[in-house]
Amino acid sequence: MTKALHFVASDSVEAEDALKRMRARYGDAGADNCEIVVAFGGDGFMLQTLHTFLDHKPPIYGMNFGSIGFLMNEFREEELYDRLAAAEPAQVHPLRMVATRSGNPVEALAFNEVSLLRETRQAAKIRILVDGKVRIPELICDGILISTPAGSTAYNLSAHGPILPIDADLLALTPISAFRPRRWRGALLAHRARTRFEIMEADKRPVSAVADDKEVRDVRSVDVAEDRSITMTMLFDQGHSLDERILAEQFVD
Repeated sequence: MTKALHFVASDSVEAEDALKRMRARYGDAGADNCEIVVAFGGDGFMLQTLHTFLDHKPPIYGMNFGSIGFLMNEFREEELYDRLAAAEPAQVHPLRMVATRSGNPVEALAFNEVSLLRETRQAAKIRILVDGKVRIPELICDGILISTPAGSTAYNLSAHGPILPIDADLLALTPISAFRPRRWRGALLAHRARTRFEIMEADKRPVSAVADDKEVRDVRSVDVAEDRSITMTMLFDQGHSLDERILAEQFVD
């Protein structure tokens, strides 16, 4: 069945060229009238597209013009309607970050992860509370992140965090270069957990908080919880679903 499509692209030359060709071939219903968004770019552009269409919430089908393309499908001009009809959906929920600094709190959403990172040569000191209970009185580190299942193969995996199945009701809490407690490797949290990070010695050891591409500098505390009131859908080619890709990542060298 033919769907009303809207095409978007990153600012790379290759992606913009594909955008022109695909619009000429399939037409474009526009952002407000589309049933499916087709995005040309890399994984970062897929995250940007998810944020862009939070109000409308159409399914998003990505075609890769980036370096990794974990969240994207292979680019082909032909048989797009057939690919979309057979595509397998993956539903994702974002994390909601509330970062407090000297001014008003700043809210942002993250489909991959919320990360806290030291801003200077000084290691960060962070107190971690889960559901109001102190779990780590003082983490000395380069930073820490909390990841969704969709983001568990991204920065979280690079920081030696666990890979989570896409339908797991879990979040990964992963330290970045932890100095003390030296042997703490992180934790798995229920998706409903409410995590609070309190920055210790914040003036001496400043920390920034990043939710996907939104950065807040010099934070004093950061609260993170999954927002299940928001559901976005990504589409993947048949046989190459997101849960299959996440599973396959656990069996590679």
